[in-house]
Amino acid sequence: MTTDDASPATSTAQTAERARISTRIGSIAPSATLAVDATAKALKAAGRPVIGFGAGEPDFPTSQHIVDAAIEAASVPANHRYSPTGGLPELRLALAETVSRSTGLAIEPTQVLVTNGGKQAVYQTFATLLDPGDEVLLPAPYWTTYPEAIRLAGATEVPVLAGVDQGYVPTIEQLEAARTERTRAILICSPSNPTGVVLTAEQLREVGRWAHEHGIWVVTDEIYQHLTYDGVPFTSILAEVPELAETTVLLGGVAKSFAMTGWRVGWMVGPKDVIAAASNLQSHLTSHVNNIAQRAAIAAVTGPMEPVDAMREAFDRRRRTMVEKLSAVPGFTVPTPTGAFYAFPDVSGALGREIRGTTVSTSVELAAVILQEAEVAAVPGEAFGAPGHLRFSYALNDDELAEGIDRVAALLSE
Repeated sequence: MTTDDASPATSTAQTAERARISTRIGSIAPSATLAVDATAKALKAAGRPVIGFGAGEPDFPTSQHIVDAAIEAASVPANHRYSPTGGLPELRLALAETVSRSTGLAIEPTQVLVTNGGKQAVYQTFATLLDPGDEVLLPAPYWTTYPEAIRLAGATEVPVLAGVDQGYVPTIEQLEAARTERTRAILICSPSNPTGVVLTAEQLREVGRWAHEHGIWVVTDEIYQHLTYDGVPFTSILAEVPELAETTVLLGGVAKSFAMTGWRVGWMVGPKDVIAAASNLQSHLTSHVNNIAQRAAIAAVTGPMEPVDAMREAFDRRRRTMVEKLSAVPGFTVPTPTGAFYAFPDVSGALGREIRGTTVSTSVELAAVILQEAEVAAVPGEAFGAPGHLRFSYALNDDELAEGIDRVAALLSE
């Protein structure tokens, strides 16, 4: 029933009182890593010689055989049409086979959902598993998107911080102390962004068995699985604790290991009911992933690994250079990363001092001074739930990497 009681003036006043943006969306924090990268690029465009260590993006072109597959696919009319929401059958099969090899489990294509990049896989996983009031144990340091995706699902992240003295790996005692009756899931990222830590098989067994004992879902982000160093092997938690198969969602994508950040192809692998529900969500959210990009992803995951090996060798060389140079910076404590392409030094020893007229007491302030005075962009640890740290990506060329860290060392040695 409608009435004419409400005057236009009253309606206008009520509209003005309400925020233009919803509380849910307005509460999302911007991506700190993308913000740092955007600032560095803007300063470069303005003519300043900024060297950016912020972006988590390989500086290599996508391999030619992958590009060729996309070019060929673009001329096939079938790829100009809608395709199944869950992904092209050939790609789902290829991913099922790939995950079967890494986990030792018999993964079926119906357990795979192809997503628009790894971030969509993260969002849809939490949206599918969580209800308001649920809690997710989030070992810190953590990637910036995880807590935002958890909150968007109406749940709450529970950070479990492990510092440099623990190798950035929380203990079972810490996890148990953080667990409540509302604990629904735990997030694992190995190799880790931002720390570069690769969990051992023993560590994964311990966490996996603890999660299984308490009926806690495991969300395992394995997007950096092909990027490990010093002979450190990648291990999937499902390979060590196969009984988690019905309570684990595995996340991955082509972005990092295959230098395909712009192609936007990721995936979820999990129990059939979870994948079916997430597929239903995706059918309303974005539908399927671009068919040309999916064809390129097939070429990536089924093709030769020599380009990945060459890229890993370059990252390894840069990693060693970065650790050596960062270790010489006054006030920095630098663990050696064994995976991904990040160094995550503890910079607390450089805080509480004056640098060119500015007193820095936090890693946010330190990052700002380094950007302004040394023209080097790094991401402060606050973005990863770990104040007192900076993240430096070594996904940039050798000369810029060396010059950039030398600038930081010179500034902090004054």
